[in-house]
Amino acid sequence: MRNPTKRGQEIRAFIVHEVPNHPRDLVKAVCKRFGITRQGVNRYIRELVAKGDIVAEGNTSHRRYSLRTLRKKTSALPLSGLEEDVVWRSEVAPVLAHLPNNVLDTWHYCFSEMVNNAIDHSNGSMLTVRIDMNALLTEISVGDDGIGIFRKIKNEWQLEDERHAVLELAKGKLTTDPERHTGEGIFFTSRMLDDFAILSGDVIFTHKHGEDQDWISQREGPRAGTWVFMLLSNHSKRTAQEVFDRFASEEEDYGFTKTVVPVRLARHGIEKLVSRSQAKRLLARIDRFNVVIFDFTGVESISPAFADEIFRVFARSNPSIRLIPINEVPAVQRMIRRAQHAASNVVQQIAQPEDGQVSSEVVAAEEPPSGT
Repeated sequence: MRNPTKRGQEIRAFIVHEVPNHPRDLVKAVCKRFGITRQGVNRYIRELVAKGDIVAEGNTSHRRYSLRTLRKKTSALPLSGLEEDVVWRSEVAPVLAHLPNNVLDTWHYCFSEMVNNAIDHSNGSMLTVRIDMNALLTEISVGDDGIGIFRKIKNEWQLEDERHAVLELAKGKLTTDPERHTGEGIFFTSRMLDDFAILSGDVIFTHKHGEDQDWISQREGPRAGTWVFMLLSNHSKRTAQEVFDRFASEEEDYGFTKTVVPVRLARHGIEKLVSRSQAKRLLARIDRFNVVIFDFTGVESISPAFADEIFRVFARSNPSIRLIPINEVPAVQRMIRRAQHAASNVVQQIAQPEDGQVSSEVVAAEEPPSGT
């Protein structure tokens, strides 16, 4: 016989999780999931309302459920002389103290990294920290009034557009102060949380758990400073170490040696990926990794030149780096295979030249396709 206590816990957890998805038909959703009566579901809901996790509004026929805000806090702090560990201990840790250790450790890492970035890089004067918690999840926002993270990266790395800063952030290991920072903080933070977003200027960078790719969009009316929004389930089973391990090679236990590059971020708007310059933009700094996964989600086509620059020219110059394309549509697959085939032919011909000479076919293969 199934443990009734455990089943009750599962039903309560399901109710809390589904409140945002079923504010008006919550009872029906729970009945369908567990095969219990409406009377039984209402008993569990009344318990959660009495506990303060759920808010019920309206009469029986028009009842609407929502999650109650359990904790809410806003802090405004001067950046001058600020230390992230002090902010964590005084402003955040007491609010999150009841969370599971793995969740608390994740928040500790992510919050500390984002506040440290604001202290060291924003050139701002004030830091704002906001915490909103309900029974399901916690959202922490960190904002500063400085230069803006994308603008600073654009200026420091002499990029053409602030949106290209997002592409560099997506790769990881990017910092404007290599003497003091590894550039890993934003990358790892975005992978640990359920939802992560940076708003700066008119650019929005987002990443959701379970997706390898990052997303970039624009908003009207650019604003000064930077806001980082972080969201994590209070019941998450993930650990920070699991994320570190995911991007470490087997040879280097905890070295950050693997990255996923969202290919579509190399383009402007709806433009096509056709030039070697776009490919070179995509390839910038990836020689710092042992394994590079190119995610072609959202890319419908690429030109022979674009594919050739990555999968023949760069691959031949960096044989120790493993290049892995994923999520390619058939048209993209054909361009990649064409470039890989050309690179393979060149390697074989160079390895076994006739009479010690490189053949004319090798020289021809080394030349880029005409018109590129």
